[in-house]
Amino acid sequence: MGKKYRVLKPSEVVAVLEKLGFQEIRQRGDHKQMRHPDGRGTTVPCHKGRDLSPIILRQIAKDIGLTIDDLLSYR
Repeated sequence: MGKKYRVLKPSEVVAVLEKLGFQEIRQRGDHKQMRHPDGRGTTVPCHKGRDLSPIILRQIAKDIGLTIDDLLSYR
């Protein structure tokens, strides 16, 4: 069975991405699109009152070329 990860708030994930050099390039509805100067990008769903599940965290980490552990180490 896989490792258990805690859920995070969208603002926490956006803060981690900003530490890694990502910038918000636009927001469409509740989805913030983040892009790094080297071209990597991902979308963070920022639904009010909802946390991001480990499945979404895994997809964000995959989008930017990191593992979840690497992504969470920047918290």
